[in-house]
Amino acid sequence: MAIQLKNTGDLHAHGLKVLVYGAAGAGKTSLIKTLPKPIVLSAEGGLLSISDSNTAFIEINSMSDLHEAYQWLTESDEAKGFESVALDSISEIAEVVLAHEKKVNKDGRAAYGEMDVQLSEIIRAFRDLPNRHVLMTAKLEKQQDEMGRMLYFPSLPGNKTAQKLPYFFDEVLALRVEKDAEGGNQRALMCDSDGLWLAKDRSGKLDAWEAPDLGEIINKIGGEV
Repeated sequence: MAIQLKNTGDLHAHGLKVLVYGAAGAGKTSLIKTLPKPIVLSAEGGLLSISDSNTAFIEINSMSDLHEAYQWLTESDEAKGFESVALDSISEIAEVVLAHEKKVNKDGRAAYGEMDVQLSEIIRAFRDLPNRHVLMTAKLEKQQDEMGRMLYFPSLPGNKTAQKLPYFFDEVLALRVEKDAEGGNQRALMCDSDGLWLAKDRSGKLDAWEAPDLGEIINKIGGEV
């Protein structure tokens, strides 16, 4: 068997693969505008915040929509003009997958189990799109631990799938809205966990907090395509 040697220095050329989660209204969808030449796979229908950017999008309402979108992205010459792909949101896409599995499987537990399998394959397939930046947004989940602390992490239907989600990405960023000294709202991406909010930066090139601009983050990490 022929061994194909690869070099870690080439990894950045495949683009930024990032998961961003946050509360409703935090501005997750608005981040899409900061990506280079993006196209959106929208399962939420909440694209009003980027209506001024003339961003192309594909509506995802079914499994067939999802498969057709992937096929178009990987095979169409037209799709080559887009440098970034945003799945907004993976939480809603998971609901699409779950609804499909519930239709074909009368056993609820089995439906969730099959959703986990299907969704894992979907996440890997889109994450591994070559020479593309890939953003997946997710809703915020919060849960109190045994010490009474409130923990914050990405939300998906099914505990098993939700626990696996962060492991698919090198960059998991929490979009937070906090009050500044004047009492106004300030948005920032949290890139390092504080023990309560889940976040990670495997590149080691991001500060603990970054401005909500994925183009700048791409430049900082060096993930050109």
